[in-house]
Amino acid sequence: MSYFERHIFFCLNQRDKSEASCGDHDAQGAFDHCKHRVKAEGLAGPGGVRVNKAGCLDRCAGGPVAVVYPEAVWYTYVDRSDIDEIVESHLKNGVVVERLVLPPTVGR
Repeated sequence: MSYFERHIFFCLNQRDKSEASCGDHDAQGAFDHCKHRVKAEGLAGPGGVRVNKAGCLDRCAGGPVAVVYPEAVWYTYVDRSDIDEIVESHLKNGVVVERLVLPPTVGR
C-alpha cells in the first residue's frame, strides 16, 4: 500500500500573455477549492488523497488541467462544480469523470 491512495496535481503555470497557460484560467482557485473539498470530505492525509501544486504539465492547449495518479487520468475543467464532480466521483469513489477527461492528443 502506498502512503497516499491518490494524488491530484494541478498545473498552476503562468506564462506571459502571448502563450496559453493554466494560470490564465484561475487554476490556483481550482486548486484551493479542491484542497478544501478533499479536507471537508475527510479524504486528506495518509491512505487518502494528496492535492498537489505543479508547474507546467505540458498540456497547455487543454488547460486548465489536472492529473490524478496512480490512474494517470488527465482532466480539464471549467469551474468549481467540475472540481466537485472530480472529488466526489474519482477521488472519493474511484469512478473517472469521463466528460472531463482530456483527450490524449491534446498537448502543448
